[in-house]
Amino acid sequence: MAEKSKRGFASMDVEKQRQIASKGGHAAHQKGTAHEFTPEEAREAGRKGGEAVSKNREHMAQIGRVGGKQSHKNNKKKKEEQSPEMES
Repeated sequence: MAEKSKRGFASMDVEKQRQIASKGGHAAHQKGTAHEFTPEEAREAGRKGGEAVSKNREHMAQIGRVGGKQSHKNNKKKKEEQSPEMES
């Protein structure tokens, strides 16, 4: 498969893309056409997203492994801070 060349918006650096997107968001809010989620809509969207992600068991296992490693790393640091090695 041939590689596509980046053109237009995709060819811009990330900061430039953010600036343009930000202007669009500000304009939509000023115009009154921007959608603002109610707490209920946000809750429902989060629930749906969580359900979709949790269906992928491999992805959830990966998240658990990363979280476990991070937790153990933090526990090790705490133990070292609580009981520093004795100097001779």
